Amino acid sequence: MPKMYNVSCLAEQAKILRKEAEDNKSDVDVRNERWARWHTCGLCEQLHHGVAYCALGWACWKTYVGRLETDQVRQLAMKKLGNDLSAADHDEDALSVQEAEFAMMRRLGASELDLLSVQGNLACTYEALGRIEPALCLRRDVYFGSLKVCGEENMTTVISASNYANCLLSLQHFEETKSLLLIVLPVARRVIGERNDLTLKLRWA
Repeated sequence: MPKMYNVSCLAEQAKILRKEAEDNKSDVDVRNERWARWHTCGLCEQLHHGVAYCALGWACWKTYVGRLETDQVRQLAMKKLGNDLSAADHDEDALSVQEAEFAMMRRLGASELDLLSVQGNLACTYEALGRIEPALCLRRDVYFGSLKVCGEENMTTVISASNYANCLLSLQHFEETKSLLLIVLPVARRVIGERNDLTLKLRWA
């Protein structure tokens, strides 16, 4: 199991393998495979978990934090740290990292789709902290942003609509929820089918 290994050794291995790929100017598939060592065991190919997972997030960030903001690997390291902190239920810390990531991506002129992805992560963290009102604002932005960028008959848009509906329900905004679902449910039936789990959840809502 991954937890039997020293985290510093796992971090050093991931660092070396990724650097080799960069030095050798390897293709994207190889670089992605090497990057996976930051979150997946090279022996059993299982995701790291618990304390090791969170510790590797910090180790990854410390490895690449010195690079320029525009460096893709630094950006990946920041995203990984935020995700790992969230997975370990360190939600306040995760929120700080995700807010910093969002601000950085806006400065760098990231695509609207990438910004929507970070906003979705922020919404999840706000919900985990019980801060539903700011989460609702983000869920609304992500849904309408997805609608604009991807169109209504897109899985990303349907998922964002479901998340928005759930957030509305948690605040007992029943009329808004009903209006949204009457629009989204027929789309979900066309795009992913009547018996898809997400369609069934929308029908239940």
